[in-house]
Amino acid sequence: MTFGDLFERAAALGSDLDEADVRQALDAVRSTADGNGGDSGGDGDSGGEGNEVTDPLDPSPARVVAGADALAADLLLGGDAREALDALRSHAWTTLVASDPLLDDAEAVIASLAEPELAADWRDAVEAWREPVTQPSGDHPALASAYRGGAMQVISLDPSLTGPGAAAGLRDRLPVSVRESRAFATVFDPAKLYPDAVGGEYPGPDRDPRTMAPARTDGDQHR
Repeated sequence: MTFGDLFERAAALGSDLDEADVRQALDAVRSTADGNGGDSGGDGDSGGEGNEVTDPLDPSPARVVAGADALAADLLLGGDAREALDALRSHAWTTLVASDPLLDDAEAVIASLAEPELAADWRDAVEAWREPVTQPSGDHPALASAYRGGAMQVISLDPSLTGPGAAAGLRDRLPVSVRESRAFATVFDPAKLYPDAVGGEYPGPDRDPRTMAPARTDGDQHR
Protein backbone atom coordinates (compact mmCIF):
# COMPACT_ATOMS: atom_id res chain seq x y z
CA MET A 1 0.00 0.00 0.00
CA THR A 2 1.61 3.28 -1.14
CA PHE A 3 0.99 6.77 0.16
CA GLY A 4 -0.66 7.55 -3.16
CA ASP A 5 -3.13 4.70 -2.60
CA LEU A 6 -3.81 5.90 0.94
CA PHE A 7 -4.41 9.48 -0.18
CA GLU A 8 -6.91 8.29 -2.78
CA ARG A 9 -8.75 6.19 -0.20
CA ALA A 10 -8.89 9.12 2.21
CA ALA A 11 -10.19 11.45 -0.51
CA ALA A 12 -12.88 8.92 -1.48
CA LEU A 13 -14.37 9.20 2.01
CA GLY A 14 -15.56 12.66 1.00
CA SER A 15 -15.34 14.28 4.44
CA ASP A 16 -15.30 18.03 5.15
CA LEU A 17 -12.61 17.89 7.81
CA ASP A 18 -10.24 20.74 8.60
CA GLU A 19 -7.21 21.26 10.84
CA ALA A 20 -9.44 22.16 13.79
CA ASP A 21 -11.10 18.75 13.55
CA VAL A 22 -7.72 17.05 13.57
CA ARG A 23 -6.55 19.04 16.59
CA GLN A 24 -9.80 18.30 18.44
CA ALA A 25 -9.50 14.59 17.70
CA LEU A 26 -5.91 14.52 18.92
CA ASP A 27 -6.88 16.32 22.11
CA ALA A 28 -9.61 13.72 22.64
CA VAL A 29 -7.19 10.84 22.05
CA ARG A 30 -4.72 12.23 24.57
CA SER A 31 -7.42 13.08 27.09
CA THR A 32 -8.74 9.53 26.97
CA ALA A 33 -5.24 8.11 27.34
CA ASP A 34 -4.53 10.38 30.32
CA GLY A 35 -7.76 9.23 31.90
CA ASN A 36 -6.58 5.64 31.57
CA GLY A 37 -3.50 6.41 33.61
CA GLY A 38 -0.91 6.86 30.90
CA ASP A 39 -0.11 8.43 27.58
CA SER A 40 -1.52 7.18 24.30
CA GLY A 41 1.59 5.16 23.68
CA GLY A 42 1.01 2.70 26.48
CA ASP A 43 4.24 2.29 28.39
CA GLY A 44 6.01 4.66 26.03
CA ASP A 45 9.00 2.37 25.87
CA SER A 46 8.49 0.95 22.41
CA GLY A 47 9.58 2.29 19.05
CA GLY A 48 13.19 1.23 18.88
CA GLU A 49 15.15 -1.91 19.43
CA GLY A 50 14.33 -3.55 22.73
CA ASN A 51 12.78 -1.42 25.47
CA GLU A 52 15.68 0.91 26.28
CA VAL A 53 15.18 4.64 25.79
CA THR A 54 17.14 5.92 22.81
CA ASP A 55 20.23 7.93 23.69
CA PRO A 56 19.98 11.38 22.07
CA LEU A 57 21.50 11.49 18.60
CA ASP A 58 23.51 14.35 17.16
CA PRO A 59 21.16 17.05 15.82
CA SER A 60 20.75 17.43 12.06
CA PRO A 61 18.44 19.73 10.04
CA ALA A 62 17.83 16.83 7.66
CA ARG A 63 16.11 14.91 10.47
CA VAL A 64 12.51 16.01 10.99
CA VAL A 65 9.60 15.10 13.26
CA ALA A 66 6.00 15.48 12.12
CA GLY A 67 3.58 15.65 15.02
CA ALA A 68 0.60 13.33 15.16
CA ASP A 69 -1.66 16.17 14.02
CA ALA A 70 0.51 16.93 10.99
CA LEU A 71 0.70 13.24 10.05
CA ALA A 72 -3.08 12.86 10.26
CA ALA A 73 -3.63 16.08 8.30
CA ASP A 74 -1.26 14.88 5.58
CA LEU A 75 -3.47 11.84 5.01
CA LEU A 76 -6.92 13.26 5.65
CA LEU A 77 -6.66 16.89 4.51
CA GLY A 78 -3.80 17.22 2.06
CA GLY A 79 -2.98 20.90 1.61
CA ASP A 80 -0.16 22.42 3.62
CA ALA A 81 0.56 19.27 5.62
CA ARG A 82 0.95 17.20 2.48
CA GLU A 83 3.18 19.80 0.86
CA ALA A 84 5.39 19.81 3.93
CA LEU A 85 5.69 16.03 4.11
CA ASP A 86 6.09 15.69 0.35
CA ALA A 87 9.30 17.66 0.76
CA LEU A 88 10.57 14.83 2.97
CA ARG A 89 9.12 11.96 0.96
CA SER A 90 10.78 13.41 -2.15
CA HIS A 91 14.29 13.22 -0.66
CA ALA A 92 15.78 9.93 0.49
CA TRP A 93 18.54 11.72 2.41
CA THR A 94 16.06 13.28 4.81
CA THR A 95 14.77 11.31 7.80
CA LEU A 96 11.33 11.26 9.38
CA VAL A 97 11.84 10.49 13.08
CA ALA A 98 8.96 9.16 15.17
CA SER A 99 8.44 7.19 18.34
CA ASP A 100 5.72 4.58 18.66
CA PRO A 101 3.62 6.80 20.97
CA LEU A 102 3.65 9.51 18.29
CA LEU A 103 2.40 7.06 15.65
CA ASP A 104 -0.11 5.63 18.12
CA ASP A 105 -1.64 9.10 18.48
CA ALA A 106 -1.78 9.68 14.73
CA GLU A 107 -3.28 6.26 14.05
CA ALA A 108 -5.95 6.83 16.68
CA VAL A 109 -6.84 10.22 15.19
CA ILE A 110 -7.15 8.74 11.70
CA ALA A 111 -9.29 5.89 12.98
CA SER A 112 -11.60 8.28 14.79
CA LEU A 113 -12.02 10.69 11.87
CA ALA A 114 -11.96 8.17 9.01
CA GLU A 115 -11.90 4.40 9.51
CA PRO A 116 -9.77 1.89 11.42
CA GLU A 117 -8.79 -0.01 8.26
CA LEU A 118 -7.36 3.13 6.65
CA ALA A 119 -5.56 3.95 9.89
CA ALA A 120 -4.00 0.49 10.07
CA ASP A 121 -2.82 0.58 6.45
CA TRP A 122 -1.42 4.08 6.97
CA ARG A 123 0.48 2.80 10.01
CA ASP A 124 2.10 0.08 7.89
CA ALA A 125 3.22 2.65 5.31
CA VAL A 126 4.59 5.16 7.80
CA GLU A 127 6.34 2.41 9.79
CA ALA A 128 8.34 1.58 6.67
CA TRP A 129 9.28 5.25 6.23
CA ARG A 130 10.09 6.54 9.69
CA GLU A 131 13.21 5.98 11.74
CA PRO A 132 12.06 4.77 15.16
CA VAL A 133 13.21 6.13 18.49
CA THR A 134 12.26 4.98 21.97
CA GLN A 135 11.04 7.72 24.29
CA PRO A 136 10.49 7.80 28.04
CA SER A 137 6.95 7.15 29.18
CA GLY A 138 4.87 10.31 29.52
CA ASP A 139 7.08 12.62 27.46
CA HIS A 140 5.49 14.69 24.70
CA PRO A 141 5.75 12.38 21.66
CA ALA A 142 6.85 14.98 19.10
CA LEU A 143 9.37 16.74 21.33
CA ALA A 144 10.71 13.48 22.74
CA SER A 145 11.11 12.10 19.22
CA ALA A 146 13.02 15.23 18.19
CA TYR A 147 15.30 15.12 21.21
CA ARG A 148 15.99 11.39 21.05
CA GLY A 149 16.23 11.30 17.25
CA GLY A 150 18.41 14.35 16.65
CA ALA A 151 15.71 16.15 14.68
CA MET A 152 16.17 19.90 14.47
CA GLN A 153 12.77 20.57 12.92
CA VAL A 154 9.24 19.67 14.06
CA ILE A 155 6.08 20.10 12.01
CA SER A 156 3.03 20.66 14.20
CA LEU A 157 -0.47 22.14 14.13
CA ASP A 158 -0.37 22.77 17.87
CA PRO A 159 -0.36 26.53 18.65
CA SER A 160 1.08 25.80 22.09
CA LEU A 161 4.23 24.59 20.32
CA THR A 162 4.35 26.97 17.36
CA GLY A 163 3.66 30.27 19.15
CA PRO A 164 6.52 32.79 19.67
CA GLY A 165 6.67 32.21 23.43
CA ALA A 166 6.81 28.44 23.04
CA ALA A 167 9.52 28.72 20.38
CA ALA A 168 11.73 30.82 22.61
CA GLY A 169 11.27 28.42 25.52
CA LEU A 170 12.09 25.39 23.40
CA ARG A 171 15.26 26.91 21.99
CA ASP A 172 16.56 27.28 25.53
CA ARG A 173 16.30 23.49 25.96
CA LEU A 174 16.50 21.91 22.50
CA PRO A 175 18.16 22.84 19.19
CA VAL A 176 14.78 22.55 17.47
CA SER A 177 12.40 24.74 15.48
CA VAL A 178 8.67 23.95 15.59
CA ARG A 179 6.68 25.23 12.63
CA GLU A 180 3.21 24.89 11.21
CA SER A 181 3.01 22.94 7.96
CA ARG A 182 2.86 25.99 5.70
CA ALA A 183 5.82 27.63 7.41
CA PHE A 184 7.89 24.46 7.19
CA ALA A 185 7.11 24.05 3.49
CA THR A 186 8.17 27.65 2.93
CA VAL A 187 11.50 27.54 4.76
CA PHE A 188 12.62 23.97 4.02
CA ASP A 189 15.11 24.39 1.17
CA PRO A 190 16.64 21.08 0.02
CA ALA A 191 19.05 22.84 -2.34
CA LYS A 192 20.61 24.80 0.53
CA LEU A 193 20.52 21.89 2.95
CA TYR A 194 21.98 19.24 0.65
CA PRO A 195 25.65 20.42 0.53
CA ASP A 196 25.95 20.19 4.32
CA ALA A 197 23.72 17.15 4.84
CA VAL A 198 25.11 15.03 2.01
CA GLY A 199 27.79 16.94 0.16
CA GLY A 200 28.13 18.05 -3.41
CA GLU A 201 25.66 19.76 -5.71
CA TYR A 202 21.95 19.28 -5.08
CA PRO A 203 20.61 16.86 -7.73
CA GLY A 204 16.93 17.58 -7.17
CA PRO A 205 14.27 15.27 -5.70
CA ASP A 206 15.39 11.64 -5.75
CA ARG A 207 12.24 9.83 -4.62
CA ASP A 208 8.61 9.65 -5.72
CA PRO A 209 6.61 11.09 -2.79
CA ARG A 210 3.67 8.78 -3.48
CA THR A 211 5.44 5.44 -3.85
CA MET A 212 8.74 6.19 -2.06
CA ALA A 213 10.48 4.61 -5.05
CA PRO A 214 13.46 6.22 -6.80
CA ALA A 215 12.16 9.26 -8.66
CA ARG A 216 11.16 9.04 -12.27
CA THR A 217 12.11 11.91 -14.54
CA ASP A 218 8.90 12.29 -16.53
CA GLY A 219 5.66 13.88 -15.51
CA ASP A 220 4.24 15.23 -12.28
CA GLN A 221 5.09 13.20 -9.19
CA HIS A 222 2.66 15.06 -6.90
CA ARG A 223 -0.66 13.79 -8.16
